[in-house]
Amino acid sequence: MLRFLSLRDFVIVDALDLEFRAGFTALTGETGAGKSILIDALSLALGARNDAIVVRPGAARAEISADFDAASRADVTAWLEENAFADDGACLLRRVIDDGNRSRAFINGRPATLTQLRDLGGLLLDIHGQHEHQRLLSRDAQLALLDDYAGTQERVKQTAAAWRAWQAAADARAAREANDARSAREREELAWQLNELSALGFNPAAWEDLQAEHARLANAATLIESAQRALDAIDGDAALASQADEVLGGLKRATDTDPALKPALELVESAGVHLAEAAHHLRQYLARLEVDPKRLEEVDGQLAAVHGAARKYRVEPTGIPALIEDKQARFNALGGDSSLEDLKAREAAAEREYSQVAEKLSRERAAAAKRFGAEVTATMQTLAMEGGRFEVGLTTCPPSAHGNEHCEYSVAAHAGQAAGPLARVASGGELSRISLAIQMLASTRAGVPTLIFDEVDAGIGGRVAEIVGKLLAELASRHQVLCVTHLPQVAACADQQYRVVKETRGQSAASRIEILDGGERIEEIARMLGGIHITAATRQHAAEMLGNARRTTAAATAAPRNLPPPSARTRKEKVGERAG
Repeated sequence: MLRFLSLRDFVIVDALDLEFRAGFTALTGETGAGKSILIDALSLALGARNDAIVVRPGAARAEISADFDAASRADVTAWLEENAFADDGACLLRRVIDDGNRSRAFINGRPATLTQLRDLGGLLLDIHGQHEHQRLLSRDAQLALLDDYAGTQERVKQTAAAWRAWQAAADARAAREANDARSAREREELAWQLNELSALGFNPAAWEDLQAEHARLANAATLIESAQRALDAIDGDAALASQADEVLGGLKRATDTDPALKPALELVESAGVHLAEAAHHLRQYLARLEVDPKRLEEVDGQLAAVHGAARKYRVEPTGIPALIEDKQARFNALGGDSSLEDLKAREAAAEREYSQVAEKLSRERAAAAKRFGAEVTATMQTLAMEGGRFEVGLTTCPPSAHGNEHCEYSVAAHAGQAAGPLARVASGGELSRISLAIQMLASTRAGVPTLIFDEVDAGIGGRVAEIVGKLLAELASRHQVLCVTHLPQVAACADQQYRVVKETRGQSAASRIEILDGGERIEEIARMLGGIHITAATRQHAAEMLGNARRTTAAATAAPRNLPPPSARTRKEKVGERAG
């Protein structure tokens, strides 16, 4: 679950450190106070693209840190280990965006890509936005939601991979058929070139060694002469080593008389040792090095072959492996050594593989569509849509990477109404409620521990709002739920409530967040009920609403899930340590 969120210089937030608990948390506040800023910040921390300026005016950069308790999540732990981000059970995501809108990402203090943030974030948190219902009008989104509900994501990936393999085989066969003569000539030329280049046996590391060996062989006589001259100077008659021994003997006798000469004695001793080591090294070098015209000729030939091929194909010698890879890819795309009949057989096999996987996906979707429709229909009855029903229709379409069917949602908003396409039948309020029902059903099957709803209760009120609050509270018995809401009926059902307040400071504005206690919650609920002028009756109504909500949601919230979080000091320290 989400334990801690830290913001620095983000939009109109200068500094914010906020701890979260398990259960249902409501985020409330005046319109424009910045309630959705927290959602935007979390989205960025989880790898969302940044299309707006989010750095607070006058600041150099914005920083967002989100700390999750993922110790009990085997999938998260496995992902962190596989991607080299494991750090003693920690799961801290951090995003830094500068005033030029450039960003950097970190996981547990280590640099990460946005793709990695998104992959990890998908295991930790789901965000359902207030405009989610607009996505429902898209067939692609409807099919994706059905797959989410059915848990067929892995089958969808298999289908897409089988489709790509089939299309690649079909393209290779079509290319051969379209111009077989020209294709044959190109394949023949590529095969010859690949043989020529592969025969070089080029290896980048061995290439450097070969060049060094050539330099030694080509200059062997000169190197031998230089080494021998140095050895004679060090270890020959009247050489440096002998002179050093004589100096050393004299200094030893003098040091017995005056110890002040001991540092000079030690330096001469050291010089004698180094001269002896140098002589030993030179003898070994001379024993290994010899003039070898035959080996020099052999190495000359290897170098000439590589340089000749590099000039011929207009690449640097080090570019030969990449050249071979490119030509091999083109050769394979043309069918390689396979005949046209082989390519046709390969295409047919790929098509059969696709058909088998896609048919399994179709069966799983069909079974899930009936359950999905029935469960959304049941939820609609509790959202002031008695007698309404929801249906998931699947129609066969030409094969594609998404499978063999299109998906379309149909709805009858009330009893006696014929079901029709969602876009044409449902009103704005009905569409919002149906979207909420679908999101909540999908969330019950989601593997992620934290669910965020950003004003998904827009367009509803009264008894329906109270029902939505109870549904969210019941959902919070299985997930951590955060909800940005403007409805007092929803906020009253929360286990804890935070109020977002916007303040004016000179020429600028800033948002802060307050954690509300019992009396403060009554005041905030009263404000949401009564607006500017809050009366005693409004406060009494707010207190009754909170009391009723606690009693009616007791069953849903009976599980022990609101344990006190770690102390703010400890959590902030850990964020600071890994952010550094």
